[in-house]
Amino acid sequence: QMLFGINQGCTYNDLRVEHMKEIAELGLDGYAIGGLAVGEPTEIMYDVIEHVTPHMPKDKIRYLMGVGTPLNILNAVERGVDLFDCVMPSRNARHGHFFTSQGIMNINNQKYEKDMRPIDEACGCPVCQRYSRAYLRHLLKAGEMLSGRLNVIHNLWFYNHLMEDIRNALDEGRFAEYKAEKEQILGRRI
Repeated sequence: QMLFGINQGCTYNDLRVEHMKEIAELGLDGYAIGGLAVGEPTEIMYDVIEHVTPHMPKDKIRYLMGVGTPLNILNAVERGVDLFDCVMPSRNARHGHFFTSQGIMNINNQKYEKDMRPIDEACGCPVCQRYSRAYLRHLLKAGEMLSGRLNVIHNLWFYNHLMEDIRNALDEGRFAEYKAEKEQILGRRI
């Protein structure tokens, strides 16, 4: 078990920085940025992260609480964040929204009613290996409990592999290129 200090201060950078400096002196296992992604514009969230991360210990885990979309993750990593948690992949999955290598898919759309392809043809998850878009759409529309389970499996697989790809890009010194490529894709609706 690890103990994290949680930085607070709303969107006031001066309060955030002062608080981070105070909790950084505690010598904790990690440090979190809390109280963001609760309705403020994304650019304000990124600005707060940019102000806070320089004051977070570099040898400790840096955690952004409750974030977020694949684009949020890419932008937070660029600003020095290591760890994330969010309901987004599971909540969105239960409503038929999939994160894919080509963008965001809403399986509720009628165009998927007879589409026999997997959610994401580039995905190796067990759902994409076994089930079609048409079948997953049918399960969702029919209110089948299996729908939520299968959809969540796909989105969690996607997020886990996104984080693995980010780690590899960082290790190989090509994160800027990776981010530039993925930014153009991951936020678009397909």
